[in-house]
Amino acid sequence: MNKMLVHGKHVTEWITISKDEYESMKSTIEVLIDKDLMTQIRKGKSKSTKSRDFEEVAKELDI
Repeated sequence: MNKMLVHGKHVTEWITISKDEYESMKSTIEVLIDKDLMTQIRKGKSKSTKSRDFEEVAKELDI
């Protein structure tokens, strides 16, 4: 039989997330750690280029 020893209070907290949420978080982290891509994003945001909301584009494309 397995025995478990506990020394002090267990401080780790766990959460459960969906696989989709996990994949989304991984993708976000991959973008954030890509220095070249982040530079491109910053340059694009610094220009006075009009941006569009994803939902707006998706509606136009009927997706």
